[in-house]
Amino acid sequence: MSKKLWGGRYASKTNSEVEQYTASINFDVTLAHEDILGSMAHAKMLSHCGIITTEEGDQLQQALLDIANKISQNQLQFNIEDEDIHMNIERMLTENLGEVAGKLHTARSRNDQISLDLHLYLRKKIVEIVRLLTRLQETLLTLSKQHIHTILPGYTHLQRAQPIYFSQHGLAYVAMFQRDIDRLKDSWIRVNKSPLGAAALTGTSFPIDRHYVANELGFEGIYVNTLDAVSDRDFVVEFISSGALIMMHLSRMSEELILWSSQEFNFISFDERYCTGSSIMPQKKNPDVVELGRGKVGRVYGALLSVLTMLKGLPLAYNKDLQEDKEPLFDVIKTLCQTLSIYSPLINTLKVNEAVMRQAAQGGYLNATILAEYLVKKGMCFRSAHEVVGKMVAFCINNKCSIENLSLKEMQQFSVMISEEVYEIISIDNACAACVPSSLLREEIASSEHQLQVNYRWVAEKTDLLQSVYVKYALVY
Repeated sequence: MSKKLWGGRYASKTNSEVEQYTASINFDVTLAHEDILGSMAHAKMLSHCGIITTEEGDQLQQALLDIANKISQNQLQFNIEDEDIHMNIERMLTENLGEVAGKLHTARSRNDQISLDLHLYLRKKIVEIVRLLTRLQETLLTLSKQHIHTILPGYTHLQRAQPIYFSQHGLAYVAMFQRDIDRLKDSWIRVNKSPLGAAALTGTSFPIDRHYVANELGFEGIYVNTLDAVSDRDFVVEFISSGALIMMHLSRMSEELILWSSQEFNFISFDERYCTGSSIMPQKKNPDVVELGRGKVGRVYGALLSVLTMLKGLPLAYNKDLQEDKEPLFDVIKTLCQTLSIYSPLINTLKVNEAVMRQAAQGGYLNATILAEYLVKKGMCFRSAHEVVGKMVAFCINNKCSIENLSLKEMQQFSVMISEEVYEIISIDNACAACVPSSLLREEIASSEHQLQVNYRWVAEKTDLLQSVYVKYALVY
């Protein structure tokens, strides 16, 4: 006879290879505390609705709490024969309570149970990742404030284009990460809905109160359609998609940091604590941390494609394929948390080589655009001004000099509109300030600082909400 908790109709034991192939306990053990939290709230709801007695509800909740404490202390072992986290915990509960344990699964299915666990787990991780992103923003903002007057070359096509402030460059990434935060905050709305009560797919004939249990768990609502509740993994795809964008932004920043730390650029230097050496070349100082940050984006992209592909052909409602959402999701969360955690101190310890940056900005004719705009302001049409300055640049290249090294007489050979004040206008400092006044930078910094506080308040608010749910059931958040 089968000893599975679901094995009533089965006369034979499950093939051992099938058990190994279909079991998920090796990875969904990650959801243990969320599974217990959801079960405690479900037991409370069953008692509240009179489906089980108050005494039975209390017994179930206390026994589940005891299991949670033992899991926290690594005192319990999970068995592959019980397949998943749900059946393992139910088995432990049965060993403690006997027949009363069998009442816990009244009016629910593993289908809505696993969906609930994912919602509970993911909303907690969204808050953590928003906190890490905001911390990274704060680090970048601090660096930007320190270098509000530091000038470096701005690039297009990886060719020197125009002079910019280092502050402006850092603030660009602050803005990118803010979009990432906004996406995560928006996804919270869909993650923070309860699927519990959908049971296997059609709901249940028991007089349960789905809104009661949703409120107990701090959810802002429920899934209206029960088939959708058990089969929806849009929220997983949406989160991984947001994670892919976060990693892409980190990868772009990593690429620049790698380039800038090379001897060819020498714009920055990494703290030795965030570098490694070569096993053969004694002089090497390798930026392995940011190289890994750039490389790990691939596994997040892979996770997104994996989950999308898994979902694309599934009929309603639940299918075993959905088990394949967890490992990619858990890996993305681990990758994001590890990467974001290490990037803040890494950037905080960067050494910025201001003199080298400035020297690079003074080469490559980066003041050519501001000179063309000067001629336009004098009355020349832009296309003519573009051609005039282009010829001046060609002349300077042939004569191995910069535009500002030309005499006024030499400049006037290209246009009589040029006068003495041109030297001040095309200086590297004025060329930079003309496009990005310091007042504009300070406004952007002030706006970013305000947004940081908004982000931190959101994190604090959601953390308080989630902690209150766990504390209510005497669980550790």
